[in-house]
Amino acid sequence: MSPLRLSSLQVPRLGPASFARRTLLRTVFAFLMLAPLALAVALLRDEKQRSYDNYRESSRSTHAELIARLRHPAGQLALANAARTSDPATPLRPLILPWAAIDFDDQNKAQQAIEMAGCAVQYDDGGSVCVAIGANPYAGGFIYIVGSFLAGDLVSRERGQLELTGIHRAQVTLDMPGEQGTWIAPFERLPETASAVVRGRLTGFTGSGAVLERETRPVRDFRGWLWQPVQCAPGAGVSAATPATEPPATACTRRTYFSIRLPVETYREALFRPTPPVWPPPDLEQTRVRIAIFEPGREAPLFDSDDASASAPPTLDDIALALLPGETLRIQRIGEAPGAAPARPGKRAAPRTDMPLSGHSAVAAQTSKVKSGDVPDPEARNLIVRTGAEQSDGAASPWLRALIRRLPIQGEGERIEVSERLISPLGAWSVTLTGDVASVERNLGVVATRLSWFVGAMLLAIGAAWLVIEVGLIRRIAELTRRAAALSSNVRDPGADARIEGLDVSDLRGKDELGILAGGLSDLLVRVRQDARREQIRAEQERDMWHAVGHEIMSPLQSLLVLHPDSDDLAHRYLRRMQQAVKVLYGSASPSEALEAATLRVESLDLDGFLRDIALNAGFAGIDDVRYLREPGGVKVRADPYSLEDALTHVLRNATRYRLADTPITIELVSDQASAGISVHNQGPPIDSALIERIFEYGVSGALSADDADATLHAAHAEHRGQGLFVARTWLSKMGGTIHAENVADGVRFTLTLQRAG
Repeated sequence: MSPLRLSSLQVPRLGPASFARRTLLRTVFAFLMLAPLALAVALLRDEKQRSYDNYRESSRSTHAELIARLRHPAGQLALANAARTSDPATPLRPLILPWAAIDFDDQNKAQQAIEMAGCAVQYDDGGSVCVAIGANPYAGGFIYIVGSFLAGDLVSRERGQLELTGIHRAQVTLDMPGEQGTWIAPFERLPETASAVVRGRLTGFTGSGAVLERETRPVRDFRGWLWQPVQCAPGAGVSAATPATEPPATACTRRTYFSIRLPVETYREALFRPTPPVWPPPDLEQTRVRIAIFEPGREAPLFDSDDASASAPPTLDDIALALLPGETLRIQRIGEAPGAAPARPGKRAAPRTDMPLSGHSAVAAQTSKVKSGDVPDPEARNLIVRTGAEQSDGAASPWLRALIRRLPIQGEGERIEVSERLISPLGAWSVTLTGDVASVERNLGVVATRLSWFVGAMLLAIGAAWLVIEVGLIRRIAELTRRAAALSSNVRDPGADARIEGLDVSDLRGKDELGILAGGLSDLLVRVRQDARREQIRAEQERDMWHAVGHEIMSPLQSLLVLHPDSDDLAHRYLRRMQQAVKVLYGSASPSEALEAATLRVESLDLDGFLRDIALNAGFAGIDDVRYLREPGGVKVRADPYSLEDALTHVLRNATRYRLADTPITIELVSDQASAGISVHNQGPPIDSALIERIFEYGVSGALSADDADATLHAAHAEHRGQGLFVARTWLSKMGGTIHAENVADGVRFTLTLQRAG
């Protein structure tokens, strides 16, 4: 059999209800695809607001942290030496201290000064050294060298001793524009005291040899000290210079501290010139200092400041590492340092620096808020700029960054900027921290780009599922629906039988659910065609029979109507009903077709009075003990009284056939605002569940089964043809009503529902 060609059949226009499921499914998938996008946009907006708020709060915290660090001497040191951020640690170059001078004669004060300033260069062997100048030129024009190293017991020089190879000594080298020099400084121990520290001078002599010349005089302004506690350094081993006969208590290395004040003639001469000195010195970057400590018996130095393992002290770049991405710190000088010498005419007091670097910065000293009048001069000296390093952990998608930029948040247009004024020994500074919200968007764009792959994968999965369902399921459902609609529309058309013969859905067969459904429908169509042919033959036979019966009944009915012409006569009423029934059957169609073609005269009917008459006259129709349970008040319905009486009589006859002996049949009227119901109840056996939905079909009998205990009752109804309930449903349908049956606890109830009259 060839597949169905819908062009040969009448395909009805399907209403919205037939597309409801497909529309719902497509709507659900559309929402499933829109929901992740809407959720992602909402999360991006919330994250942007949260990131912006956190960035603003972090900027305030960062500024407070930087100011606190700049107030510390280490911050002042980094600020004063900002021009040296990228220089290597060695050779040593003097740093500018945040105070005027160092009390180098006192070990504790000297060590505390360099530790607070953080100017010491650290070495892997445990040594350290700080080379610096004071903030004020009038402190004497010296270079201070303060540090420590690990050594065994110190060996002192005796008075008049010229050979220095057997004692501890220091060698200092200075190389600067206009002045070079080397000093050898042997250790000269002071007389023993009750102190737990070995203390002695480093007496400076010009030269670098290990043997002093006779009559050599020490340099007057060269001053140095060595201090060595008696305690062993933590984790230190035995010194190679310690004699083997030394008691175990002293056979260890100890932390040894030194402090040297190195005279610089160039600095000192500048103090006595007519013009004030320039400070800090402009050639400080070209100044090189080296210190080496030698011990007895070794040619190589015990400690050398030019050692490759040197680690530079913290700089402004190190302090500036706390800057957030996009933050910019500007430190600008707005005045001269208190007590500093005025600049020499024609020269600037300090070189200008304008260096964009990575990180955060801060300054220490007495600090006060920037007043409205303290606006830095654009030509001010020592402008220092630090910018937070951007995170480079991925690239941001341009369209995601554009989307993030357009997401509205609170306070987005506000400028993020905090300023303070700082005063240090080298001058007054304006410290301004400015945040860049664009960095928040850039970093958020990087994160969003990484997560967008998950959203894209989710949308791709939803789209793939939608495509599979659309092509593999919905398309086949739509095709099956069209063919089923064509079948339903044409199956009642007598002229379409030949066309329906060509209906076939076998091409939609398959192993899945729809394929099985299409196969079942195809098999059902074959069975329907066979049943239709048998029904056509039976209908023709019934039509012939009813024509003959109707012809024989019409003549006696006409005679009886003449004998009972009065309309108030009960016999006249029943004769009219019989005449109407015969007219319906005495036609060219089968009974079912005749009933379908009949036209009723629907009018407003008092249902309460109608049911009262039905109950009173039921006995004349052979239906005894019918009781009407009245409802107070009249109920108007839309009905044809003759057809409604006929339908109700068929229901009552069905009830009296199956009720238990000596039990009544009750009729009850139940109504609401839109409809009214007639309930007919009888006590008796229930209706088979397999027949309860089919007893209103033509030819289906509700007779009891053969194994029923009441054989007499069964025999009395064996001739029932299954037409009465079919007639009742047909009349009710034409009047806009319904009828249905249900099993109750003690029997069966039929309910007839009609529309109330307006």
